Amino acid sequence: MPSRRTVLSAVLGVAAFGASSESFAKASMTTRVVPKSGEKIPCIGLGTWQTFDVGDGPGERAPVAEVLRGFFAAGGRVIDSSPMYGRAEQVTGDAVAALGASPAPFLATKVWTSGRERGISEMERSLRRLRTKKLDLMQVHNLLDWKTHLPVLREWKAAGRIRYLGVTHYARSAFDDLERVMKNEKLDFVQLPYNLVDREAERRLLPVAAETGTAVLVMQPFQEGALFKRFRGVALPAWAAECDAASWAQLFLKFILGHAAVTCPLPATSNPKHLLDNVQAGAGRLPDAALRAKMVRLVEG
Repeated sequence: MPSRRTVLSAVLGVAAFGASSESFAKASMTTRVVPKSGEKIPCIGLGTWQTFDVGDGPGERAPVAEVLRGFFAAGGRVIDSSPMYGRAEQVTGDAVAALGASPAPFLATKVWTSGRERGISEMERSLRRLRTKKLDLMQVHNLLDWKTHLPVLREWKAAGRIRYLGVTHYARSAFDDLERVMKNEKLDFVQLPYNLVDREAERRLLPVAAETGTAVLVMQPFQEGALFKRFRGVALPAWAAECDAASWAQLFLKFILGHAAVTCPLPATSNPKHLLDNVQAGAGRLPDAALRAKMVRLVEG
């Protein structure tokens, strides 16, 4: 059965990643509005869970640098990390500084501890690792001690140390809590799991995000790789061309972006070819309601 890499090479017909990313950069990536501010950000982001948790060796760092180079060339800016992700914050900060990206990336990370002072200490360390004095987005990771951290984040936002604040959670069992926080805490962002198979957020949380003007970052857009395994060896349906999807990855991402409440999915990769595939979902047409329903029937049939 063909791998994602084999299918991608056949579809794109590329000889060199650098040339392809430069070509893609000529088309503008779609942007989405952050409701609380009106700021426009590119609609395809980059996660760093596991993929950026690498050592200092040139062989380990080179793929990360190439992924970021291609990401920026394609118009991407949103990069999400966390202290939970091992060395990912430091690797991100080092690579971004070395590349000197312009415009500057939209850097998001999280506070993942209990207690006010420990939280402040951890956030200070994250800023040092990311090599920035002002962070675009700080999120309370998995709602851990959120009642302590959100007041601190509001202090930091008022002081100009962060631009936006938010919360995250990966577990569907926490959706009740996430919904209550979204309704009561006037968040700028929420990060949650959502994909073609796992659509619980669509039924519950995305309507709340639309009602409260909360921007939505999407984790696990490929169901942690399970979607690719599920469709391995299956030909992309001809109707995928109706939303300009040339690969399964693009179809999965365009399904997510087809929901108006979504701001930016965060596919994670350390593979430059996969990055090129992912960012192309940010250009061209998006599926309408009828086409999204056809995608759902595809996985439910």
